[in-house]
Amino acid sequence: MTAPRPRTAAGQAGLDALLADPRHALIAADFDGTLSPIVARPGDARAHPGAVAALTALAGLAGTVAVITGRPAADAVTLGGLAGIPGLVVIGHYGWQRWQDGRLADAPAPAAVEAARAALPAVLRAAGAPDGAWVEDKGHAVAVHTRGAADPEQALDRLRNPLGELAERLGLAAEPGRLVIELRPPGVDKGTALTGLAKERAARSVLFCGDDLGDLPAFAAVRALRADGVPGCAVASASAESPAVADAADLVVAGPDGVVELLTGLAGQLTT
Repeated sequence: MTAPRPRTAAGQAGLDALLADPRHALIAADFDGTLSPIVARPGDARAHPGAVAALTALAGLAGTVAVITGRPAADAVTLGGLAGIPGLVVIGHYGWQRWQDGRLADAPAPAAVEAARAALPAVLRAAGAPDGAWVEDKGHAVAVHTRGAADPEQALDRLRNPLGELAERLGLAAEPGRLVIELRPPGVDKGTALTGLAKERAARSVLFCGDDLGDLPAFAAVRALRADGVPGCAVASASAESPAVADAADLVVAGPDGVVELLTGLAGQLTT
């Protein structure tokens, strides 16, 4: 199995650099929508059937294999069955948490997130949030999902301004995603997490796979690393809900199936 070709020259150069020197490569991916299919309830998520095998194969070949997620790191490890992957780094809450070798390093949730958590029920009532909209408590962030509403897009539009006003009042960012708006501290995102890990590991090439608007900062980080002389490739796990992610990517694959096929293909190329 061979890897598909990126549509950009810079992305191809990043992939070529990874294949030429895998021991100094950083291979990272988001969890939901990338390594795991999107589901109505985050607690029902499971890794794609081939994801753990692909990551395990790459862990024996690449310098660093990582998952960078907005979820709590331990949740991604448990739901994805990732605990047995050698040397895997899981960065959770966009960088507030890190799981590695069975140990979790955490930081306390900012006070503004606690304030948002307390204020959300009243804000949602005042906004007329429809049945099926619900709040996910992520510890270091709170997210309002509308996937369960009768008209998810209309529900998201109705809540966008009230949630944006709450975030502004508390000094938080209101980040949109796939039928979700997440309130979280500004300045902490998957881009800073990816950049920090690349520098820590002295990576000579970087590949990042993501599917949602929250992954765009990581794509931007790939471009910034390229400008600093570190080749890289940004891969979109394509979905109809987030076309902007595919537009920003060097390589577009068909959802988690395509991501796992890509990772499996990379592992195969590195062993031949």
